[in-house]
Amino acid sequence: MDLYYIDLSMLAQELLKPDIENLKRLLGVLAQPRNHDENPETLEEIQKFIENEWQSLGYRVHHHAFSYNGNTFENLIVDHPRNLSEDPLIIGAHFDAVPGSPGADDNASGVAVMLEASRILSQQTPKIPVRFIAFHLEEYGMLGSQAYARDLRKNKEGIRGMISLEMVGYTSQEKGSQKLPVLLRPFYPDKGNFIALVGNTKSKKFLKETRRSFQSVQGLPLEEILIPFQGWLLPAVRLSDHSSFWDQGYPSLLVTDTSFFRNPHYHTLRDTVDTLNFEFLSQVTEAVVRLALAK
Repeated sequence: MDLYYIDLSMLAQELLKPDIENLKRLLGVLAQPRNHDENPETLEEIQKFIENEWQSLGYRVHHHAFSYNGNTFENLIVDHPRNLSEDPLIIGAHFDAVPGSPGADDNASGVAVMLEASRILSQQTPKIPVRFIAFHLEEYGMLGSQAYARDLRKNKEGIRGMISLEMVGYTSQEKGSQKLPVLLRPFYPDKGNFIALVGNTKSKKFLKETRRSFQSVQGLPLEEILIPFQGWLLPAVRLSDHSSFWDQGYPSLLVTDTSFFRNPHYHTLRDTVDTLNFEFLSQVTEAVVRLALAK
């Protein structure tokens, strides 16, 4: 009889495991110059690629429009499952890049993790609504997320919390590879091998919930910080789409490899796929999935 015994809990855990080969496939498409001013056609192709990926998984894609310099741009949104009326957990990542960079870590890594998490979750039934958003024009001052968060507030809509996946693929095991502002250095490792969770004071409860899910991923080093005054005491922590939600009074977190405090290829031609740690990307993806499935 033991030969036919199946441990259903182990089987369920395997279903939540990210596919590293799929992450590589996604990064292979996403990591190319895609800036609104320099590569508008490629940026449109990347946006269409994200939409097609979600549609292939059975998601219905919604378009959230906003204006910039007299032109209309769109954030892409999918909800899963669609029949729950509770406030959603938002998982977001921006898909544009700065001029002259393929932007593998910034921020093809975040988009790839979001897409892979949405693939895994398409085969699951979360107990809370999960909303994935691909944000446009983050590199122009978080314009897409600012427009979306303002509309949320204007429409008096609530959210459970928002996480911004912003540069989540670069690690280093070298001592001294993790740079930090002087005041923070005594409290955090100098080895750049961890994922960081950054929240503001209003996000304290949501940070606790998120930490629990991330800590459950075996082998994923984790650090966290709560910043008062909407992050203005340390402006570097505001440089992603989560800050748009902070400014509208919503709980939100930055999920990051710490960007230019670690990655020497930040905003350069050297920000390429071969510099990324795919095991780390897989662990971060699993943590996001576990957060979405938490009760």
